[in-house]
Amino acid sequence: MRILWLCNILLPAAAEALDLKASNKEGWLSGICDVVKSNREFELAIAFPVPAEYDCRFFIKDGIVYIGFYEDTTHPEIYDEALEGRLQKILDEIKPDMVHIFGTEYPHTLAMCRCMKEHPEKVLVGIQGILDIYKDHYFDGLPSYVINRVTFRDMIRKDSLIQQQKKYALRAINEVEALKIAGNVTGRTPFDLEFTARVNGDAKYHFMNETLRPEFYEGKWNAGECETHTVFLSQGNYPIKGLHVMLKAATILRDKYPDIKVYVAGDKITAYKSHKDKLKISSYGKYILELLKEYGLGDSVVFTGSLNAEGIKERLLKSSVFVCPSSIENSPNSLGEAMMLGVPCIASEVGGIPGIFKRDVDGLSFANGDYEGLADCIDKMWSDEEKALQYAEKASMHAHITHNPELNYKRLIEIYREITGCE
Repeated sequence: MRILWLCNILLPAAAEALDLKASNKEGWLSGICDVVKSNREFELAIAFPVPAEYDCRFFIKDGIVYIGFYEDTTHPEIYDEALEGRLQKILDEIKPDMVHIFGTEYPHTLAMCRCMKEHPEKVLVGIQGILDIYKDHYFDGLPSYVINRVTFRDMIRKDSLIQQQKKYALRAINEVEALKIAGNVTGRTPFDLEFTARVNGDAKYHFMNETLRPEFYEGKWNAGECETHTVFLSQGNYPIKGLHVMLKAATILRDKYPDIKVYVAGDKITAYKSHKDKLKISSYGKYILELLKEYGLGDSVVFTGSLNAEGIKERLLKSSVFVCPSSIENSPNSLGEAMMLGVPCIASEVGGIPGIFKRDVDGLSFANGDYEGLADCIDKMWSDEEKALQYAEKASMHAHITHNPELNYKRLIEIYREITGCE
């Protein structure tokens, strides 16, 4: 059984071989890849986007074939038909029994589906995010002046908030077309099941949970070892991630918890000290800066910079609560990682989150954009340590079932055998 994976990112093994920087995104791919390496039940080739000078690079490591193909991932809203030719060459070289595509967010998904249009039954598309729905929540909780504002950076990059939302809409068109072609889909929540059934009722839906990054299967949160009254957010660079909701909640909490600290992973989008900083700030970054100043939260919010898996894990174990305040998600792996470690968790009740996070069992939930509700949830966690520990323990037990590497690998093999007919 020969399988071709089509991925959005450079896996660490490929990045090392090509002397390129590995991405911290979609780290769960490394988790499932590690399980595949240790089992060897099928032949695996992995294709991934690379800069133009690395196009068609081909190498083998640990028995896995790695192939790079050029794609302009900085402009994923633009469909490049030349991708179809590049991917067809890979198909001709590998001759896979099936293709497993991870995610629908980039043009290569549609390009591969078009290449495989005569054999849709051999295509398996894994749902990650759902851009066709995400686009409708891009501005949730933002005032109109922020939505319509265009900073110098936004103008130069043609990347204002309205333009960002339009780019999502263009990508969503490609996403829907790809799903209409694919004969098979993997998902893991009622949210993505309903969406894929609506787009392509003829596609076979295969339920399969995800395996997380290996770092998160070891270690346990300890209330006595964390920093008191600290919140951790895994992202905050763009509106969907809900940083603005968290800041509004923080200002409510500060009267009772003056030592509150909010740690946000990712780039500091509020830099505004130098002339260069001012030229580079986006409208959303400027809005976050305005909120920090309005609420006097400047000393209470820390942007950690980009963190790898170990960095995220360290920050989770030091925090007294993990918050996912997003306006829309399918099944955020950041939430799964926090649950695995037994960190008290709070999440917005949106999209597919209720499918992986049981409200009032695994932790606390609040309605989209309800910053007062979020503040109340955090207050409850900090006011009742015994209850917080109960939530955290149940969440960890739940996550160890959901993200069990052996069970998820077994399910993967079942799906591959069903699609290919191979034993």
